[in-house]
Amino acid sequence: MILRVSIAALAALAPARLFACAACYNANIDTPMTEGMNWAIFTLGVTIATVLGAFLTFLIYAIRRSEALEAAKQPAATALKAPAGKPRAAVSILNNENPIEEPA
Repeated sequence: MILRVSIAALAALAPARLFACAACYNANIDTPMTEGMNWAIFTLGVTIATVLGAFLTFLIYAIRRSEALEAAKQPAATALKAPAGKPRAAVSILNNENPIEEPA
């Protein structure tokens, strides 16, 4: 409680220079220093966006690969259904069945 009151009192009594932005206070937009700071801010933003984009791309890749592996684990009987126009023998070969019936 005392800490909050003392911080609020210090903030209220502080000079106006403490509230100014480090990039904007007393800055002339035509100086090379301001231009360099603007490029630095832009570069940091692009770097962070690139790293986050790469991380997101990897996560999407990992999720899709995991889904593909799960789909590959499904039994062959449910994965292969008889498509229209294919003979039953072709489907049975794909399902690892014997297409030739043995005599009884």
